[in-house]
Order: sequence, then C-alpha cells, then structure tokens
Amino acid sequence: MKIICVGRNYSSHIDELKNEKPQQPVLFIKPDTALIQRNQPFFIPHFTSEIHYEVELLVRIHRLGKHIQPKFAHKYYNDIALGIDFTARAMQTALKEKGLPWEKAKAFDGSALVSDWLPKTRFEDLNHLNFSLEKNGTPVQSGNTSQMLWDIDHLIAHVSEFFTLKIGDIIFTGTPAGVGAVSPGDTLTGFIEGQQQFSVKIK
Repeated sequence: MKIICVGRNYSSHIDELKNEKPQQPVLFIKPDTALIQRNQPFFIPHFTSEIHYEVELLVRIHRLGKHIQPKFAHKYYNDIALGIDFTARAMQTALKEKGLPWEKAKAFDGSALVSDWLPKTRFEDLNHLNFSLEKNGTPVQSGNTSQMLWDIDHLIAHVSEFFTLKIGDIIFTGTPAGVGAVSPGDTLTGFIEGQQQFSVKIK
C-alpha cells in the first residue's frame, strides 16, 4: 500500500504559500509507516517544532490500474475519507529552496491521518463536496471539491500514468487555504458535509 499525495490543487492554498500555479498535478508519496494508527494521537517529531496541518479529501483504490482514462477513473474507487497531511513546514521550505525532495518534511512516520472510510454512494456529487477542519473548536480550514484544479477522476488518471495503482492505495487530493501550526495539547477535528470524521490530539 502506498499513499500518493497531490500538492497545489487549490488556488487559495497556492496563493497563501506564494507558490507557482502548476501546469499539472504535483505528486509526492508517503510510505505506509506515515499512517497514524487508529485512535492514536499525532506526536510532533523530534526533528522539528513547526508542524502544519493540511486537511484533505481522500480516495481509496479498490482495483489494479495503469494508464486509466479519466472517463473510467470512477470505476477504480468506492470509498472516500478525510485526512491530514502533516507537514514540517520550515524543513519543507528549506528543502525547496535548495531544490531538494520534500520527503523528510512530508513523509515522516505518523505524518498521515486517515479517517474511517465512507461509501462514495452516500454523496450526491463528489465534485461538489464540503469538508472542513477545526482546531480546538475554531474553524481553520474549509473547502469544496469543486475548487480543485484537477478533480478526483483526473487525478486518478494522472497518477496512473506514473504509478501502477494497487488495491488499498490512498490518494490525498490536496488542501485548501488555512493551513497552520499545531502545538502540544491541540485537538484537530475534521468534517465532511458537517459530519465529524475524526478528532486527533496533538502531543
């Protein structure tokens, strides 16, 4: 199982980090050791004190696929979830300035939170889905999948050009504006269409 993440898929987030708008999806991978185990907290790693949350909609692949056409992409997943891509922001910035890969800042152990999975049939339109994040009860991020530069089906098609998609693979589809830092004692709570999907403590 691999976790494929999409960067810069919301213009609002591109603007807040002063990044350049990409011509195609920006991809990076997290290993399976990045997954936070069920009901466990997020532990700020020893190598940094600056960790940012990034809430994202996720899809889980349920059949083997390579070079998938967008019009068939919907056949390759049945479930969606909500997650957080935890990012060591200062480290990421330093690596980017040197033209180096981001993995140490994005793919460290425990850097990926995944909620329980929901059948996509529960929702009328996956291309117009609201999701949000609260920190200590205060709203900090909100987005709608209609704001994506590339929708879910086009992301699956693009990813499959480079990586064979296998059963159980997870795609993080990008984050909207509002990312920010966490501190020990914080609680992050995520919602899809107003329904709570996770609550995680920061330690």
